[in-house]
Amino acid sequence: MKHVLFILWFVFASTIAAHCQVTADNQVDVELVLAVDVSGSMSPTELRIQRRGYAEALKSDEVWNAIDRGLIGSIAVMYVEWAFYDLQKVIVPWTKISRRQDAHDFADRLLNAEYANMQNTSIVGAIRFGAEQLETNDWYGLRRVVDISGDGPNNQGGLVTSARDAAVDAGIIINGLPIVVTGQVRGRGSFTGDLSEYYESCVIGGPGSFVIPVTRWEEFGEAVRRKLVWELAEVAPAHLVVQANFNPATDYDCEIGEKLSGSWQSENYNGRGVNQN
Repeated sequence: MKHVLFILWFVFASTIAAHCQVTADNQVDVELVLAVDVSGSMSPTELRIQRRGYAEALKSDEVWNAIDRGLIGSIAVMYVEWAFYDLQKVIVPWTKISRRQDAHDFADRLLNAEYANMQNTSIVGAIRFGAEQLETNDWYGLRRVVDISGDGPNNQGGLVTSARDAAVDAGIIINGLPIVVTGQVRGRGSFTGDLSEYYESCVIGGPGSFVIPVTRWEEFGEAVRRKLVWELAEVAPAHLVVQANFNPATDYDCEIGEKLSGSWQSENYNGRGVNQN
């Protein structure tokens, strides 16, 4: 397996070298964008739980081992918080992690940054921003991943399926961490459907893409740790993996978030996941 990966890496590096300056310093196993929802439905406590979950995961033995065992033994990662379509805030910019201390430094920067909510839930904006960051950075990875976590469907910025398909066509994998914790603050026209199903049908894409739902905040850190290990080691369990040629159920309405947000005229749109009370 390692021999096959080496051959793939050599072909990849040779192709890239024909077009750009590739050195040992800017080659990595994975280019990873951690894109985290901070929309208004998140409380200050929940914002801190998210940051702490990612920080602790990056410091964990399991995640470090996944990095260290890679073909190159390093990754490039950035952490961005998102809400409105054109409002994404980079909390920790692109950082190469090739030593355990690098992971600890990244986690510390994440925990020490200021916290803030933003409005709306534009998964479209998060995907497009993540894809742009992957296309324009100085790293050259064997895989490129946008990791989306959020607590609701897209409700602003265009069709989420169009953003997903464009990213996948560019060779980017999109994985999802839908937060389906009960008791969260919800606004008018709240989504009450299966957010995991929405993410699987409308958000994630690319070879080996997967969804890990979080049903309790106490599980968040563990879910992030497992997700990062699977992304970095490319070993997600088969039952969670969505094949590259996955065709979601044709009756799933991937525009349900926009309809619930009030941009559609009908107050009682009869789609999946609608609260009609």
